[in-house]
Amino acid sequence: MSTTVPPAEPLSPLPPGGEQAWIEVIQKMDEVYNDLLQYEVALEEKNAALEASHQFIESVLASMSDILVVCNRHGVIEEVNPSLCHIAGKEAEQLAHTSLFDLFADDVERAKAREIFARFGQDGVHDCEFFLRTGDGATVPVSMNCTPRLSQTGKLMGMVVTGRPVGELRRAYSALRQAHDDLKRTQGQLLHAEKMVSLGRLVAGVAHELNNPISFVLGNVMSLQRYAGRLESYLGAIHATPAAEEPEVAAMRADLRIDRILADMPHLIDGMIEGAERTRDIVDALKRFSAVDKMTPERVNLNEVVERSVRWVVQSAGARFAVDLEIPPNLACLGSSGQLQQVVMNLIQNAADATAGLSKGQLVIRGGETDGTVWLRFTDNGPGIAQENLGRLFEPFFTTKPVGQGTGLGLSISYGIVDRHGGKLQAGNADGGGAEFLLSLPVESN
Repeated sequence: MSTTVPPAEPLSPLPPGGEQAWIEVIQKMDEVYNDLLQYEVALEEKNAALEASHQFIESVLASMSDILVVCNRHGVIEEVNPSLCHIAGKEAEQLAHTSLFDLFADDVERAKAREIFARFGQDGVHDCEFFLRTGDGATVPVSMNCTPRLSQTGKLMGMVVTGRPVGELRRAYSALRQAHDDLKRTQGQLLHAEKMVSLGRLVAGVAHELNNPISFVLGNVMSLQRYAGRLESYLGAIHATPAAEEPEVAAMRADLRIDRILADMPHLIDGMIEGAERTRDIVDALKRFSAVDKMTPERVNLNEVVERSVRWVVQSAGARFAVDLEIPPNLACLGSSGQLQQVVMNLIQNAADATAGLSKGQLVIRGGETDGTVWLRFTDNGPGIAQENLGRLFEPFFTTKPVGQGTGLGLSISYGIVDRHGGKLQAGNADGGGAEFLLSLPVESN
């Protein structure tokens, strides 16, 4: 069975000018579509920029340690940052649409805040301290600032309130003040150290200059001693002659006290020699202490170094400070006598300073030799060394003494001297109380 399809009817022809109209409509549609595409692209770009800006603002707010509250002109919270949430112990959603003044600790603080914000809100509030209520019910002091939010026409839209816990400010101020005090103390120590350096140069120069006159005096006294012996022999021979028995000679001999002079002269000369020799020893010690010697390794008698150092410090400290020596004889090592005396004097002087507040300060110095190493142990009866200071004792410029009484360089320099000698200098506290320093040196140099 077949089906016959009727032929299609022909399209009606367009009216005159209709084809051009359709072309114009299509063109307009294309232009509108292109504009819509451009607007969509621009909108997406603006949305991306807005999202990036929003993320940037959120990251800034999240990283702020200060609190931030944005509220409307009625004091209703619109936005907060994580720092405020942390202090208040609430989420941002819980704080939104609540009153700003509910954050304050009590009614007194709320009334104070309302009055200040109402009076100075248009001009802003700067560094006004309030107490806020924390999440655990405690209160925290906060230094707050308030800045008005204005519309383009100048109308008050709300406020931006920022604040910083005063505890952080106080800690920062305390740290700044501590740094300033440390700087002033270090500056004073540097000035004092410079004075000590100048004094050391002066002592070295004086010791060098004193050497010549002391040697001259000592040489002349030795000559005088020889001359006195000759004169005594000569006068003895004269007095043994018959002429010495004549009344005039005998009377002159008695008036001039010749016999007493002859008897006193040896003692006087011996005293002069002893004084000159002691002065020479002091000058020699000053030269060694001032590092005038060439620092060439030599055999150092530690007994003499310790005894000389003890004598110097005890004489200046007075009767309140005593030193007990428990050192075997002939304790010696190789090194520089002057430098080692500087170390020993510093340790003894530190013990004297540490026991200054006691009625009877005491230092015990023990010594010995073990396996090729000589050691000296200094133990005082002072208050000891604070645990937090044990690790810093040998740092340059570290001292617990007031400015002007210590440079903080003594133990540091001593540590360096001992290290150059191949030895060790250790610090600690004795079992019975008081500070204890252990100085160990090799018998033979490395």
